[in-house]
Amino acid sequence: MATGAGATLPDPIPRRTDPAATPPLLSGRGLVKSYGRALAVAGVDLDIPERAFVTLLGPSGCGKTTILRMIAGFETPDAGSLTLDGQSLAGVPPERRPVNTVFQSYALFPHLTVFENVAFSLRLRGQVPNLEQRVARALDAVHMGEFGARHPHQLSGGQQQRVAVARAIVAEPRLLLLDEPLSALDRKMRAHLQIELKDLQRRLGIAFVYVTHDQEEAFALSDVLVVMNRGRIAQKADPRTVYARPADAFVADFIGGATLVPGRVLAAAPGRAALETPLGTVETEAADGLAVGDEAVLVVRPEAVAPTPGGAIAGEVAHVVYQGDRTLVEVRANGVRLAYAGDGVPAPGDAVALALVPGRCFVTRPAS
Repeated sequence: MATGAGATLPDPIPRRTDPAATPPLLSGRGLVKSYGRALAVAGVDLDIPERAFVTLLGPSGCGKTTILRMIAGFETPDAGSLTLDGQSLAGVPPERRPVNTVFQSYALFPHLTVFENVAFSLRLRGQVPNLEQRVARALDAVHMGEFGARHPHQLSGGQQQRVAVARAIVAEPRLLLLDEPLSALDRKMRAHLQIELKDLQRRLGIAFVYVTHDQEEAFALSDVLVVMNRGRIAQKADPRTVYARPADAFVADFIGGATLVPGRVLAAAPGRAALETPLGTVETEAADGLAVGDEAVLVVRPEAVAPTPGGAIAGEVAHVVYQGDRTLVEVRANGVRLAYAGDGVPAPGDAVALALVPGRCFVTRPAS
């Protein structure tokens, strides 16, 4: 895996093609939104494909909820445009957009039954014909058909979430927006409802735009991940690409579970680079556009590290962390902390020899 300056690098591994090759359902161009002096969204271009599950992922304050609210019509962009099915949304109020939102709080009316909560959006739009059949179909779609006569206080948190989704889909929107709808639930219920949401989206064929700061949730649900940072899109790709080929050090660090090793590019070819690092010279896949002499970052996840007798990286065990499904061994080596999933776990202070697994590392840009 080692190379030297001026080395000839092999051809890169073939890339996955973008799944969103058809004309988008929704397009945003140059979206800008400020609150006083705080710039929440800084010139974002965003396309939402038909029938896709798209997740806006990022830390608090990165602009993801502001984008959702602009799509819904609750906020007006300071600059830029939004079109849905090729039609401008400028000046169209929320109730006239073929878009519905599931909020974090669910926002169910406590004095109304489940049936009437779901029927509310149809009555608001004057869509009374076949109301009972449409509400029944929506409740059946979220497995709440037997609960129509109950009130929200008689439901669990997971059941209330299902009712909120039923109320959002009953009017058959072109696009469903979900603003961290599972954040109030316990871990087990969240995992169960993630499966239900993804299954529902596939059955309905409606595009979902989902906002979360939970990386695990985003990976479980998404066809397309949009990672945001400081009001801008840091990367947009399928989850596997975001994990394996992060666009920069911010994306790699936010996704988590990686050691970021600084270095300098010694050799570069399309899709590959040789990087001089404290761990030695490493040749592996790389972001496009890197040139010899550039500062870059080597992304090393636990699956890229292997304890190897005689391995080139000598280190000392710092911590052993039991995580249930695996045990992580954290190692100090040349001023860098690496981690790997271990069997026959060593003890803190033990000397270990490590090797990097070819094809499991990635060279990317520093955080912008």
